Amino acid sequence: MNPSTSSEGKFLRIDGLVKRFGEVTAVDEVSLTINKGEIFALLGSSGCGKTTLLRVLAGFERATSGRVTLEGVDIASLPPYERPINMMFQSYALFPHLNVWDNVAFGLKRQSMPKAQIDVKVQEMLQLVRLESFAKRKPHQLSGGQQQRVALARSLARQPKLLLLDEPLGALDKKLREQTRFELVAILQSVGVTCVMVTHDQEEAMSMASRIAVMSNGRVLQVGTPREIYELPNCRFVADFIGNVNLLDGQIAHNDAGRYEVTTADGMVRVGHGNTISVGTPVAIAVRPERIRISKAKPEVGYNLFSGKVRDVAYFGSYNTYIVEISQNKTLKIMEANSARPDSLVIAKEDPVFIWWEESAPTLLMN
Repeated sequence: MNPSTSSEGKFLRIDGLVKRFGEVTAVDEVSLTINKGEIFALLGSSGCGKTTLLRVLAGFERATSGRVTLEGVDIASLPPYERPINMMFQSYALFPHLNVWDNVAFGLKRQSMPKAQIDVKVQEMLQLVRLESFAKRKPHQLSGGQQQRVALARSLARQPKLLLLDEPLGALDKKLREQTRFELVAILQSVGVTCVMVTHDQEEAMSMASRIAVMSNGRVLQVGTPREIYELPNCRFVADFIGNVNLLDGQIAHNDAGRYEVTTADGMVRVGHGNTISVGTPVAIAVRPERIRISKAKPEVGYNLFSGKVRDVAYFGSYNTYIVEISQNKTLKIMEANSARPDSLVIAKEDPVFIWWEESAPTLLMN
């Protein structure tokens, strides 16, 4: 295979991809462009189609329709072994009877690479993942994080053009996942490999990926940087799936050059940005908990101000979470950094409080 070179922005193209299993559509008209050298995350809950899409890219599943091109070459009909792609599985799939060195060397031996070159490449990979001193150990003698790095070294040894990661940190416990995220990104960036990863963990996607595609029911709902996905969700599902969010339903009462007033069941909300939306249009207002202020004293603000009663307080060390009831059927969640408050201002359960936010804080979503 001798692929032609195209622009960086068109390194991997997925056009109108559909994958059906009988009457079930697992991937539904997905189109994506993935840039050379980026870490791209497919994010969604179980059953949304992200792993099926990854398996189609790897060649383990054949698309029902659509095209996949890598550097301008259509690879949709190629078997897995003819694609310049490697996939690292969630289970790592290490050979238990082989030591670390031989696990990393396995794919190189199958390519009939000369032994001297294999030795150089394996040593290079083990240095990359900092496992030189573990070369003679078997997988069962390694920690979960070390096994993950062996699997990564094996995947990178063949120098794939595209690396696919299926829940790369899913087999690790929470603390080790957090420690490993940045290490994994540093390794991938040092090699410069283009990577598509699948995860259901939003924190994992937000901290590792340069761009994210949020999927639901086989479709891509939004593609963007972590900041764009979090700050400017394009629909109710994305807003609710990524992080914590408060949603208020209402309709546009006033529109003045992209500054809106929205009538809700709990009062008027002012939103200082947004696309052109006509008066009378039903919308949802999304407000992140960390954007909401809370106080026992009434603040001197003239809009987006609500009063209520604290129904629950949770202490998380670096921050506190408050659940505030602003009406009989509506509660809002507030997250506040745990900076020192004077004892007289500490907010407790059942306290009457005021909550408010800036007009730049909410996002308008079409219902």
